[in-house]
Amino acid sequence: MKRKLILEDGTVFTGHAIGSTKETTGEVVFNTSMTGYQEILSDPSYCDQIITLTYPLIGNYGTNRDDFETLLPSAGGLIVKESAIHPSNFRNIGTLDDWLKEHDIPGLTGIDTRMLTRLIRDRGTMHGRLAAETADEKAIIESLQSFVPSKDKVAQVSTKNAYHAPGAGRRVVLMDYGAKHGIARNLIKRNCDVFVMPYNATAEEILKLDPDGVMLSNGPGDPEDVPEAVEAVKNLLGKVPVFGICLGHQLLSLAGGATSSKLKFGHRGANHPVKNIRTGKVDITSQNHGYTIDRDSLMGTDLMLTHVNVNDNTVEGVAHEYYPAFSVQYHPEACPGPNDSNELFDQFMSMIDKHKKASTAV
Repeated sequence: MKRKLILEDGTVFTGHAIGSTKETTGEVVFNTSMTGYQEILSDPSYCDQIITLTYPLIGNYGTNRDDFETLLPSAGGLIVKESAIHPSNFRNIGTLDDWLKEHDIPGLTGIDTRMLTRLIRDRGTMHGRLAAETADEKAIIESLQSFVPSKDKVAQVSTKNAYHAPGAGRRVVLMDYGAKHGIARNLIKRNCDVFVMPYNATAEEILKLDPDGVMLSNGPGDPEDVPEAVEAVKNLLGKVPVFGICLGHQLLSLAGGATSSKLKFGHRGANHPVKNIRTGKVDITSQNHGYTIDRDSLMGTDLMLTHVNVNDNTVEGVAHEYYPAFSVQYHPEACPGPNDSNELFDQFMSMIDKHKKASTAV
């Protein structure tokens, strides 16, 4: 069956349908990772987005039960050059097409994904629709040009109720703005006693749990769309150690007085070089975000720049000058991607221990 991708600028790609038969509208983005399509599709940060994978052959190792980053994927759609129909891997339980159908995610294959990626790089991310071959292109283009995306993406993907993953070590509250399972796995691996809280939990509700530290997770969309989360972080600073990842980094930065803005086409992939400006060390990182913290806005705040993107010099990490709090724009838990920066979880553990020792001494 034929299917079209129609973009708001009038560009139309025609290919073959995979996955769900439904039509979908969303921001069309691209990811440069060569593997990890299962983790990418199940990352809540892609809520409602139509993901273009630049690597030409996708689905060659099928799908498995182990590599999901959430139980209920929220990606809007998938675009690939070629979708493998005969996957080969000892963990494989089904094709990518089968998985997309199961989770009601439409896909498109057989188009020039290189051309689409270059278009996004030149013109910036655009809204698009995956539609039937017979769809009225003119009417869809007009609707896309006036399309207003939802601002409640974090609410869509966050847990509705708090829950507990018992452990014997440090008590960490994980704020779920669309948290990947990899973050919880890294905390549990370090024997943390993890309480997962919804995105709109107040600082008072968080502090009632008497946490040793608070983890601010990744998540979708614009950080300015969740002012309640920014307010909660403001009221946590100085009271408990805080570590933010991706959207969590942006929320910590906004809470510290910085501002954010949208990138032309975002950073999405598993090979982004990030430099620690204090040590000079460069890590290859996994990233997925469309917004960034404005570097100039850090001036006059109590936030110090700690990491920068080697490719475009954008902000990749900050630390608070007086309080035990730091954050990074990239994903130290990877999933998918390199584990170069996984040690940041150990840095967080050390920060917690240092804070507890200082509090006990007083």
